[in-house]
Amino acid sequence: MKIWIATGGTGGHVFPALAVANELAARGHKITVSCDGRVKKMVADGAPHGARRVHIWASGVGGKGRAHQIIALFKIGVSSIALVLRFMFSRPNRVVAFGGYASVPAVFAAHVWGIPTYLHEQNGAIGRANRFAMRWVKTLMTSFQNVNGIPKNSSARVVYTGLPVRREFMERAGAPLPGKMHLLVTGGSLGAQILDTVVPIAVRDMKNKKIFITHQTRPENVAKLQKFYADNKIHANVLSFIRDMATAISDADLVIGRGGAGTVIELTTIGRPAILVPLAINPDQAANAANFEKLGGGFAIAQDKFTPKWLTATLTELFENPSRLEKMAKKSLVKNNAVEMIADTVLK
Repeated sequence: MKIWIATGGTGGHVFPALAVANELAARGHKITVSCDGRVKKMVADGAPHGARRVHIWASGVGGKGRAHQIIALFKIGVSSIALVLRFMFSRPNRVVAFGGYASVPAVFAAHVWGIPTYLHEQNGAIGRANRFAMRWVKTLMTSFQNVNGIPKNSSARVVYTGLPVRREFMERAGAPLPGKMHLLVTGGSLGAQILDTVVPIAVRDMKNKKIFITHQTRPENVAKLQKFYADNKIHANVLSFIRDMATAISDADLVIGRGGAGTVIELTTIGRPAILVPLAINPDQAANAANFEKLGGGFAIAQDKFTPKWLTATLTELFENPSRLEKMAKKSLVKNNAVEMIADTVLK
């Protein structure tokens, strides 16, 4: 069977696409992977051996001014026409799209030629590109059991599959909590500044200073946070980048972070309690965090309510009751067989 995998934009779209592409190739199917210029190298490094790679002329549409949006839509339109012509002569049996505007041309071309098309939504709220593409899709595959924003007039079948994660996270699934009062803070971006502001003060105000913190932050904040923790006799390791995030999460008794889909699924794959503070302007993160909270694995708290006082009380209560952390860890654990489920869904 000839299967076309459409992806692009960011690594969050590309990695799941490549994981599924490799699984389908291992099952003996011929794979073509299309992507935009931003992720060409990533696709070249991770695509299955022997897979064809196709460059799509596309870029994001939202948030950069009217002129940029017009140019971006023009690129998508040109690429859509190009793929319609390409599919005329070399028609795939399936098209599997992993979101982002770079997926839209392949979905449209598949619709023109009546090719079964599958779309994966990684977040708990459907994105703009996927919402636009839904009109041409027969099956929507989701990372979460509850997804907001699916068009009410959509006739697409919705299948919960989960989101693929890297093998190192799978290998640590269900690992017991270390029980060493180890807190992991995953910041690092401009949107995570509030974590750098609130967490150190909250920990400083805790009576029990046996806590150990691994704190990921932006490079320019490393020295400042190191000094703050040292001055307040708090054991901490402050880093600008965590290379082995699977080990970092596995070694933690509690995680504080944002609500990105990748972060949430990594937590549920290993099984770790967490306090999630979704980016205030990002409805996707809020939906992802809400899904995590429903599991019973932790807290989804709005940014304006994430104060040092609240966090001090919460951390104190959790670390003084390790049995509660263990229960939260068990509730957060979700078996991740997303790669196999997506492949099985596509091949049915």
